[in-house]
Amino acid sequence: MCAFDLEHYGELLKAAGAGGYRFAFFDHEPQEGDLFLRHDVDLSLEATRELSAFERDRGVGATYFLMVSSVFYNLASSEGRATIAQLRADGHRVGLHADFPVLGLDERFDAVVAWHNPEPEWMGIPLEGAVNVMSSPWFSPETYRSDSNQRWRKGCPHDEIAAGAFPWLHLLIHPEIWVYPGDSMRETMHSMLARDRERRLEQLAADKIDLS
Repeated sequence: MCAFDLEHYGELLKAAGAGGYRFAFFDHEPQEGDLFLRHDVDLSLEATRELSAFERDRGVGATYFLMVSSVFYNLASSEGRATIAQLRADGHRVGLHADFPVLGLDERFDAVVAWHNPEPEWMGIPLEGAVNVMSSPWFSPETYRSDSNQRWRKGCPHDEIAAGAFPWLHLLIHPEIWVYPGDSMRETMHSMLARDRERRLEQLAADKIDLS
């Protein structure tokens, strides 16, 4: 069993080097040896910043897709602005994680979109003036792997990546799954909520709320 933690994530990144892949952004059509590393930020800016720094320290560039309508975080807050600034400083790209059919692309984002919880009938529709990363040619079932809900649909791709088994790869990684501990999605979400409680208490104190 492959763990969902930063240690194994580091092994996945090393496997990319062993397999002869180069980390690519969604600014060109897939070429032999490209690994499009994608992060959909569904839940946690804290986990996003931690994973961003982890990749920066290993010379890895990824595209992080952030939401403007999330109930879990606020990009307009100081934390949201700091997260975008760190992602840029760490050498990553910032795309929009949009709720269909509303786009809302603005100056905070590159012209690249990943739909949140997409349905098959509209998941791959082309977009004018922006790349939909789930449209052709960036998406193909044979060259796409996702960790959604802390489950690899076709098994952990570590060995396949290390062996160079894909001509190119679109790899979706959700930061919170790898940053917070847990052997299942339920356990991982409880870990995230426990960490969030500590952070909220710190924010209350910083806002001069009397917690005595």
